[in-house]
Amino acid sequence: MKKQRLCFRFVTASLISAYLCASCSSPCLKATAENFVAAKAECVMELNSRRVLYESRGDIRLPMASTTKILTAATVLENVSELKQQVKIPVQAVGIEGSSVYLKEGDIYTVEELLYGLMLRSGNDCAVALSLYCSGSVPRFALKMNETAQKAGALASRFENPHGLPCVNHYTTAHDLTLISCYAMQNPIFRTIVSTRYYEPRHWKNKNKMLSLYEGGIGVKTGYTKEAGRCLVSAATRNNMTLVCTVLSCPTTYERSAKLLDDAFAAYQNEKLLSADEVFTLNDGATQAKAGRDFYYPLLKEEKEWIEIKTKELETGKRKKKSGEIVGQFEIYLAKQLLFSGNLYKL
Repeated sequence: MKKQRLCFRFVTASLISAYLCASCSSPCLKATAENFVAAKAECVMELNSRRVLYESRGDIRLPMASTTKILTAATVLENVSELKQQVKIPVQAVGIEGSSVYLKEGDIYTVEELLYGLMLRSGNDCAVALSLYCSGSVPRFALKMNETAQKAGALASRFENPHGLPCVNHYTTAHDLTLISCYAMQNPIFRTIVSTRYYEPRHWKNKNKMLSLYEGGIGVKTGYTKEAGRCLVSAATRNNMTLVCTVLSCPTTYERSAKLLDDAFAAYQNEKLLSADEVFTLNDGATQAKAGRDFYYPLLKEEKEWIEIKTKELETGKRKKKSGEIVGQFEIYLAKQLLFSGNLYKL
């Protein structure tokens, strides 16, 4: 049975100081002292392993404005199987305060179009229209949002609406929002939407400047209210590694996010710790097996020597084992802490 540690925090204070405070700003964003003002809460995470590469006050509860819509989109995608389904805009979705695509009662949009309006133009009206279509009411949709958040591992957050306008008991943490974003980014449809710079069918331009300003930028979502301040979840891929960065209540969201991403990309490499075709000889000395999958993990340079892979044979008696049968398990450790375990299959 495979198991993965989602939040392995091994980096010591000295390593953070040595690597994550380096000045490696993106060439597309000007590096000034003002650019590096920290947010109220920050988190950088590698998408597949969920390893936290940097975090500052990642566990404090804060409003998150329109970055809420990351969870809204993820929840819609899990509850609507056909994105070409047509939605007749109800009166309840018209005239919602804040950012809007100016939906009109009786207009017909597809679910897909509303998702693009939600994520590219931050349409609060799109958020309400989608929630009503999926669940019949905003409160019932919010329940589904919280279920999705829990599946993503975000246990310190609560969502009361689909758009992020100020609401009592509507909050998240930088850590939770990053987990939610990693979860959402593993959906290829979500990833396509948030990485789209311009949606031709409705002539909508993406408000997220990271797509054009940051090398490798692939998403995710901006947000602003007076209560939440400026918020940004960004994602970028470089050197076979995708990082997700969250800054909450930050006056210079783009510059700060670029700084955090640059530092993390400079400090970490996505190392292949296990190859799908690597052959292991188990304890009996006769049985050979392989994992059948590659395993990558972001590591600091100094951590490579602290990796250890152990294998153990399953008790299967003396009967002859068939090719492809599970005959053992592998365990990958970093500094004696378990990162991942999985099955080994007989050759």
